[in-house]
Amino acid sequence: MAFIHGKSAVVLHGIYDLSAYLNDGSVSTMVETAETTAFGSSAKTYITGLRDGTVTASGMFDGVAGAVDAVLTASIGSDTNAPVSFFPTTSTIGNPVKLLQAKTTGYSVSSPVGDVVSVSYDAQADGGIDHGVSLAALASISATTNSTSVDNAASTANGGLAQLHVSVNTRSANATIKVQHSSDNSTFADLATFTVVATTITTSERVTVAAGTTVNRYLRAQNTLSAGTGSITYQVSFARR
Repeated sequence: MAFIHGKSAVVLHGIYDLSAYLNDGSVSTMVETAETTAFGSSAKTYITGLRDGTVTASGMFDGVAGAVDAVLTASIGSDTNAPVSFFPTTSTIGNPVKLLQAKTTGYSVSSPVGDVVSVSYDAQADGGIDHGVSLAALASISATTNSTSVDNAASTANGGLAQLHVSVNTRSANATIKVQHSSDNSTFADLATFTVVATTITTSERVTVAAGTTVNRYLRAQNTLSAGTGSITYQVSFARR
Protein backbone atom coordinates (compact mmCIF):
# COMPACT_ATOMS: atom_id res chain seq x y z
CA MET A 1 0.00 0.00 0.00
CA ALA A 2 1.38 3.40 -1.00
CA PHE A 3 -0.42 6.48 0.25
CA ILE A 4 0.47 9.87 -1.23
CA HIS A 5 0.20 13.44 0.02
CA GLY A 6 -1.87 15.98 -1.90
CA LYS A 7 0.65 18.82 -1.60
CA SER A 8 2.22 18.05 -5.00
CA ALA A 9 -0.97 17.80 -7.07
CA VAL A 10 -0.82 19.31 -10.56
CA VAL A 11 -3.70 20.81 -12.58
CA LEU A 12 -3.10 21.63 -16.25
CA HIS A 13 -5.87 23.52 -18.05
CA GLY A 14 -5.20 23.95 -21.77
CA ILE A 15 -1.85 25.75 -22.07
CA TYR A 16 -1.86 26.84 -18.42
CA ASP A 17 -0.41 25.24 -15.30
CA LEU A 18 -2.84 26.38 -12.59
CA SER A 19 -1.18 24.41 -9.78
CA ALA A 20 0.45 27.45 -8.14
CA TYR A 21 -2.98 29.07 -7.59
CA LEU A 22 -4.94 26.03 -6.37
CA ASN A 23 -4.96 24.24 -3.01
CA ASP A 24 -7.84 21.79 -3.38
CA GLY A 25 -9.24 19.74 -6.23
CA SER A 26 -11.28 16.66 -7.00
CA VAL A 27 -12.33 14.60 -10.00
CA SER A 28 -15.55 12.57 -10.02
CA THR A 29 -16.22 9.76 -12.47
CA MET A 30 -19.64 8.19 -12.75
CA VAL A 31 -21.75 6.01 -15.04
CA GLU A 32 -25.51 6.12 -15.47
CA THR A 33 -27.60 3.01 -14.97
CA ALA A 34 -30.83 1.94 -16.65
CA GLU A 35 -33.29 -0.22 -14.77
CA THR A 36 -34.08 -3.67 -16.20
CA THR A 37 -36.33 -5.01 -13.45
CA ALA A 38 -39.03 -7.30 -14.86
CA PHE A 39 -42.22 -8.83 -13.48
CA GLY A 40 -41.45 -11.59 -11.00
CA SER A 41 -38.26 -9.97 -9.73
CA SER A 42 -37.66 -9.66 -5.99
CA ALA A 43 -34.97 -6.95 -6.36
CA LYS A 44 -34.17 -4.25 -8.89
CA THR A 45 -31.67 -4.98 -11.67
CA TYR A 46 -29.69 -2.56 -13.84
CA ILE A 47 -27.41 -2.28 -16.83
CA THR A 48 -24.65 0.30 -17.12
CA GLY A 49 -24.93 3.13 -19.62
CA LEU A 50 -23.02 6.29 -20.43
CA ARG A 51 -19.94 7.50 -18.58
CA ASP A 52 -19.75 11.01 -17.16
CA GLY A 53 -17.45 13.10 -15.01
CA THR A 54 -16.77 16.45 -13.39
CA VAL A 55 -13.82 18.32 -11.92
CA THR A 56 -13.80 20.93 -9.16
CA ALA A 57 -10.94 23.00 -7.80
CA SER A 58 -10.39 25.95 -5.49
CA GLY A 59 -7.54 28.17 -4.43
CA MET A 60 -6.19 31.73 -4.39
CA PHE A 61 -7.12 34.63 -6.66
CA ASP A 62 -4.54 36.22 -8.97
CA GLY A 63 -5.74 38.83 -11.45
CA VAL A 64 -2.68 39.34 -13.63
CA ALA A 65 -2.69 38.34 -17.31
CA GLY A 66 -2.34 34.58 -17.76
CA ALA A 67 -3.11 33.85 -14.10
CA VAL A 68 -6.04 31.90 -12.69
CA ASP A 69 -8.70 34.63 -12.88
CA ALA A 70 -8.04 35.50 -16.53
CA VAL A 71 -7.86 31.85 -17.58
CA LEU A 72 -11.05 30.70 -15.89
CA THR A 73 -13.05 33.85 -16.67
CA ALA A 74 -12.25 33.37 -20.37
CA SER A 75 -13.34 29.72 -20.22
CA ILE A 76 -16.85 30.47 -18.92
CA GLY A 77 -19.39 30.16 -21.72
CA SER A 78 -16.84 28.96 -24.27
CA ASP A 79 -17.96 26.02 -26.39
CA THR A 80 -14.31 25.18 -27.06
CA ASN A 81 -13.24 22.30 -24.83
CA ALA A 82 -10.07 22.73 -22.80
CA PRO A 83 -7.93 19.62 -22.33
CA VAL A 84 -7.48 19.19 -18.56
CA SER A 85 -4.99 16.92 -16.81
CA PHE A 86 -5.44 16.36 -13.08
CA PHE A 87 -2.54 14.69 -11.27
CA PRO A 88 -3.23 13.64 -7.65
CA THR A 89 0.52 14.00 -7.14
CA THR A 90 3.37 15.20 -9.40
CA SER A 91 3.41 14.77 -13.18
CA THR A 92 6.49 12.51 -12.90
CA ILE A 93 6.66 9.79 -15.57
CA GLY A 94 4.48 6.83 -14.62
CA ASN A 95 2.27 8.74 -12.19
CA PRO A 96 -1.53 8.48 -12.56
CA VAL A 97 -3.55 11.25 -14.21
CA LYS A 98 -7.20 11.97 -14.95
CA LEU A 99 -7.74 13.27 -18.50
CA LEU A 100 -10.77 15.12 -19.80
CA GLN A 101 -12.10 17.73 -22.19
CA ALA A 102 -13.58 20.34 -19.89
CA LYS A 103 -16.43 22.78 -20.30
CA THR A 104 -16.28 25.31 -17.46
CA THR A 105 -19.68 25.41 -15.76
CA GLY A 106 -18.90 27.63 -12.79
CA TYR A 107 -16.29 30.12 -11.58
CA SER A 108 -16.57 32.23 -8.45
CA VAL A 109 -14.40 34.69 -6.51
CA SER A 110 -14.77 35.23 -2.75
CA SER A 111 -13.30 38.18 -0.80
CA PRO A 112 -13.59 37.57 2.98
CA VAL A 113 -12.65 40.47 5.23
CA GLY A 114 -10.22 38.38 7.25
CA ASP A 115 -8.69 36.03 4.73
CA VAL A 116 -7.12 35.69 1.28
CA VAL A 117 -9.27 36.30 -1.80
CA SER A 118 -10.21 32.86 -3.11
CA VAL A 119 -11.52 31.24 -6.30
CA SER A 120 -13.51 28.10 -7.06
CA TYR A 121 -14.00 26.33 -10.36
CA ASP A 122 -16.35 23.65 -11.69
CA ALA A 123 -16.15 21.90 -15.05
CA GLN A 124 -18.10 19.23 -16.90
CA ALA A 125 -16.25 16.49 -18.76
CA ASP A 126 -17.27 16.34 -22.42
CA GLY A 127 -16.78 12.70 -23.37
CA GLY A 128 -16.10 11.27 -19.93
CA ILE A 129 -12.89 10.99 -17.95
CA ASP A 130 -9.97 8.76 -18.93
CA HIS A 131 -7.55 7.31 -16.41
CA GLY A 132 -3.97 7.40 -17.70
CA VAL A 133 -0.31 7.77 -16.84
CA SER A 134 2.22 10.51 -17.39
CA LEU A 135 4.74 9.85 -20.16
CA ALA A 136 6.59 13.16 -19.81
CA ALA A 137 6.68 15.33 -16.70
CA LEU A 138 5.95 19.03 -17.14
CA ALA A 139 9.46 20.35 -17.69
CA SER A 140 11.57 22.57 -19.91
CA ILE A 141 13.35 20.68 -22.70
CA SER A 142 15.96 22.06 -25.09
CA ALA A 143 17.09 18.91 -26.92
CA THR A 144 15.52 15.97 -28.76
CA THR A 145 14.47 13.47 -26.09
CA ASN A 146 13.04 9.98 -25.67
CA SER A 147 11.38 9.71 -22.27
CA THR A 148 11.81 6.76 -19.93
CA SER A 149 9.28 4.10 -20.91
CA VAL A 150 6.28 3.11 -18.79
CA ASP A 151 5.57 -0.63 -18.43
CA ASN A 152 1.89 -1.66 -18.40
CA ALA A 153 2.83 -5.33 -17.82
CA ALA A 154 0.74 -6.32 -20.87
CA SER A 155 -0.57 -4.94 -24.13
CA THR A 156 -4.16 -3.75 -24.52
CA ALA A 157 -6.45 -3.97 -27.54
CA ASN A 158 -8.89 -1.06 -27.49
CA GLY A 159 -6.89 2.04 -28.45
CA GLY A 160 -6.58 5.01 -26.14
CA LEU A 161 -6.08 8.72 -25.78
CA ALA A 162 -2.93 10.87 -25.87
CA GLN A 163 -2.97 14.35 -24.35
CA LEU A 164 -0.44 17.19 -24.67
CA HIS A 165 0.05 20.51 -22.87
CA VAL A 166 2.67 23.01 -24.06
CA SER A 167 2.79 25.85 -21.52
CA VAL A 168 5.97 27.71 -22.53
CA ASN A 169 7.76 27.79 -25.87
CA THR A 170 10.78 29.90 -26.73
CA ARG A 171 11.98 27.66 -29.54
CA SER A 172 13.25 29.27 -32.74
CA ALA A 173 12.24 26.13 -34.68
CA ASN A 174 9.49 23.50 -34.72
CA ALA A 175 8.95 20.64 -32.26
CA THR A 176 7.36 17.27 -33.09
CA ILE A 177 5.94 15.39 -30.11
CA LYS A 178 4.72 11.78 -30.25
CA VAL A 179 3.61 8.85 -28.13
CA GLN A 180 5.39 5.64 -29.09
CA HIS A 181 4.84 2.01 -28.05
CA SER A 182 6.86 -1.19 -27.97
CA SER A 183 6.38 -4.87 -27.20
CA ASP A 184 9.97 -5.39 -26.03
CA ASN A 185 11.10 -1.98 -24.65
CA SER A 186 13.71 -1.84 -27.38
CA THR A 187 12.09 -1.15 -30.75
CA PHE A 188 9.46 1.61 -30.62
CA ALA A 189 6.89 2.63 -33.22
CA ASP A 190 4.72 5.75 -33.42
CA LEU A 191 1.30 5.40 -31.79
CA ALA A 192 0.01 9.00 -31.68
CA THR A 193 1.51 12.12 -33.25
CA PHE A 194 0.47 15.61 -32.18
CA THR A 195 0.28 18.56 -34.55
CA VAL A 196 3.75 20.02 -35.09
CA VAL A 197 4.36 22.75 -32.50
CA ALA A 198 5.54 25.79 -34.42
CA THR A 199 8.04 28.38 -33.24
CA THR A 200 7.02 30.04 -29.92
CA ILE A 201 3.50 28.54 -30.07
CA THR A 202 1.84 27.25 -26.88
CA THR A 203 -0.90 24.69 -27.36
CA SER A 204 -2.85 21.76 -25.95
CA GLU A 205 -4.21 18.80 -27.88
CA ARG A 206 -5.86 15.40 -27.60
CA VAL A 207 -5.24 12.59 -30.09
CA THR A 208 -7.50 9.53 -30.08
CA VAL A 209 -6.10 6.12 -30.96
CA ALA A 210 -8.98 4.24 -32.55
CA ALA A 211 -10.88 1.51 -30.71
CA GLY A 212 -9.60 -1.91 -31.69
CA THR A 213 -6.01 -0.70 -32.01
CA THR A 214 -3.42 -2.73 -30.10
CA VAL A 215 -1.40 -0.62 -27.68
CA ASN A 216 1.79 -2.46 -26.84
CA ARG A 217 3.10 -3.10 -23.33
CA TYR A 218 5.60 -0.22 -23.16
CA LEU A 219 4.86 3.46 -23.82
CA ARG A 220 7.07 6.53 -24.03
CA ALA A 221 6.95 10.14 -25.21
CA GLN A 222 9.33 11.42 -27.86
CA ASN A 223 10.09 14.99 -28.85
CA THR A 224 12.13 15.91 -31.90
CA LEU A 225 13.38 19.49 -31.99
CA SER A 226 14.39 21.00 -35.31
CA ALA A 227 17.72 22.81 -35.37
CA GLY A 228 17.44 26.06 -33.46
CA THR A 229 17.63 27.63 -30.02
CA GLY A 230 15.38 28.01 -27.01
CA SER A 231 13.34 25.51 -25.00
CA ILE A 232 9.85 24.08 -24.79
CA THR A 233 7.92 23.21 -21.62
CA TYR A 234 5.43 20.41 -22.17
CA GLN A 235 3.68 17.41 -20.60
CA VAL A 236 2.33 14.24 -22.25
CA SER A 237 -0.02 11.56 -20.91
CA PHE A 238 -1.70 8.47 -22.33
CA ALA A 239 -4.82 6.58 -21.26
CA ARG A 240 -5.51 3.06 -22.47
CA ARG A 241 -9.13 2.15 -23.19
